[in-house]
Parts: sequence; C-alpha cells; structure tokens
Amino acid sequence: MTQSTELGPEDRKIITLARSARARNGVAEGAAVRDETGRTYVAGTVELPSLKLSALRTAVAMAVASGAESLEAAVVVTGSPQPTEADVAAVRDLGGPATPLFLATPSGEVTGTF
Repeated sequence: MTQSTELGPEDRKIITLARSARARNGVAEGAAVRDETGRTYVAGTVELPSLKLSALRTAVAMAVASGAESLEAAVVVTGSPQPTEADVAAVRDLGGPATPLFLATPSGEVTGTF
C-alpha cells in the first residue's frame, strides 16, 4: 500500500461514481473500475440470500462481461481500513500488478493505493 493521493481527473471521476453508487443504493460499499478503452463500470455491494458479492468484484465482473481486456484503475469506497484479498485478486486478474486500486472513505478521501 502507498499513501500517495495524487489523482488525475479520471481517477477523481471514478471515486465520485463509486461514492454515488454507495449512497444511491444504501449499500456498504461502492466501487468503480475503468477499462483499457476508458469505459467505466460502477457497482454497489450485492447482498441476496443466494448471491453475495463485494462492490469491487461486481464492478470487475461487469467489465469482464462487457468485453474489457484490462483495467486502468479501480476504486472501492468503504468504511474498511483495507480492501479484501479477494477484491485485490479480482483487480489483479484483469488489470495486472500495475493497476492502481484506490481505497476511499465514504467522504471521498483516498486513504491508500494498493
């Protein structure tokens, strides 16, 4: 994890989208990913009796289902102090080790980059 919070406009955009998804849906987490073409996929936590997915894994799944071949960036807005191993693995599976994964608070403050 790094503490650098130098964000470009596209990174700030996905943080805003993830915050909006979390607030709009009243869920524990919001997430957004940006693929290699600049398309953005936004999701909230999925909590059904038969299906439970984190917001970030849902956003990655949406990107894959839409034909994304890699990720440029990912963000999860959460109250947790760090992303889960499964969330990090999903981002790495599609984006590789260089893809930044931003962790942000519900207020939008970036607390780390993984």
